[in-house]
Amino acid sequence: MKTSIGTKTENRAKVAEILVKTLADEFILYTKTRKAHWNVEGQDFYNKHLFFEAQYQQLDEMIDQMAERIRMLGHYAPATLREYLALTHLSESHLEANDSLTYMRELLSDHESIIIHLRENIENFAVEFRDAGTSDYITGLLETHEKMAWMLRSHLK
Repeated sequence: MKTSIGTKTENRAKVAEILVKTLADEFILYTKTRKAHWNVEGQDFYNKHLFFEAQYQQLDEMIDQMAERIRMLGHYAPATLREYLALTHLSESHLEANDSLTYMRELLSDHESIIIHLRENIENFAVEFRDAGTSDYITGLLETHEKMAWMLRSHLK
């Protein structure tokens, strides 16, 4: 059935194209955060194990919301590892150490990369593609990533 929500078909397609890349970034970050949760070692193991768990649970919810937003626009969300790796701006984790600070530095860098990508697109969604709903949604997502990055950054001081 045709999606008729007050935005042009071509604009929804362009918005969905950006969102599927963002979904891929979110999934890669989720996977890397899970890896940190599973593999962190050191004197702060228990604390950081719980910290990473809270972060990946938050990312899991964000992934679901992103996929649902793509579907609301009448498009399909990618859902394979191959697709995510082809679409993401991030790289897979290749850490040599399993200590919390190493994981936190890498995860912080990824959050900051996503924040920059989101910030670059907020106005485009609202103005160029006339999709205030997605612009508002992305603004909320940006704020969540900013808070998660702040939490990581605070550990690194």
